[in-house]
Amino acid sequence: MDGKLAASRLPQRADGLERSTGLIRGHPESYLLWPMRVWQSARSRGGMVARHPHLLHTVIDTTDPRALAEFYRRLLGLQYRQGDEPAADGGHEDKQDWLVLTDSNGARKLAFQRVEQLRRTTWPAHDVPMQMHLDLTVPNLEELHLQRQRAEALGAQLLFDRTNDPDEPLFVFADPPGHPFCIFVA
Repeated sequence: MDGKLAASRLPQRADGLERSTGLIRGHPESYLLWPMRVWQSARSRGGMVARHPHLLHTVIDTTDPRALAEFYRRLLGLQYRQGDEPAADGGHEDKQDWLVLTDSNGARKLAFQRVEQLRRTTWPAHDVPMQMHLDLTVPNLEELHLQRQRAEALGAQLLFDRTNDPDEPLFVFADPPGHPFCIFVA
């Protein structure tokens, strides 16, 4: 079939677009062209197809997913995804390898995955880089100081205080296992 489209037809999509694998026989890499073909087809019919992935949540490595999830649940006012809640009896050791926190609408925000070991960052030194951090905002300086108290009461360690900066006052903290996060006025 020399370069002819060998389209495997799939069920109609809810938006009326036809699904097709769009593979060209004899060219296994042709799957790379499929998203462009679908987008062009949708565009030619007056529709639009998203061209970017959707961020589901941020995943944080930790040696203790429950403890870190609980820290961020309390700090950010999030809730556990259904099925990820702690055991009601609280008496047995939690062996969960993966936990997810959501907002009040059920949108995933943070996930925590168990790793065997995790070297704590040495930030601001670069011996062990931070690799990623969370930026959290508050509306004013009064709230910034209130959130500092909350974060420290939950077990965060203050790493850097830049509250005297008139343009962007902030605190940099480490969560209990050492992941940095910032709270600043925005």
